Amino acid sequence: MADGTGVSVARPTRTVRARPVELEHARSNAAIPVAVALVVIGLYLASYSLLVTAFLGFALLVSAGSLLSTRLNPLSATFYLSRKPSFLAIGVVFLGAVILFGGAYRLWTEHGGPLWPHL
Repeated sequence: MADGTGVSVARPTRTVRARPVELEHARSNAAIPVAVALVVIGLYLASYSLLVTAFLGFALLVSAGSLLSTRLNPLSATFYLSRKPSFLAIGVVFLGAVILFGGAYRLWTEHGGPLWPHL
């Protein structure tokens, strides 16, 4: 009421709801380093037993299917992702499974590693 007309000059307060747009569309890449580490470990263990390599390949294949369908992540410590996995992460996990299956099959056909571990 500063100008004497009886109309307030104060601006109406507007509440702005902050929506984190970046977080809605951001996806998790947490499975990539774990998948790469499992591929390296699986290929190393192929010299001891091809079944271990095939089992790790199967675990990565199941993990890729789980990541594709839900937020349940067997490669995560908390087993539930707060964000959906990225398609790159799902692709890397699936590619890791293919690499482990291919490596185990090639070593088996070339007799490069034992099927059962020699203890």
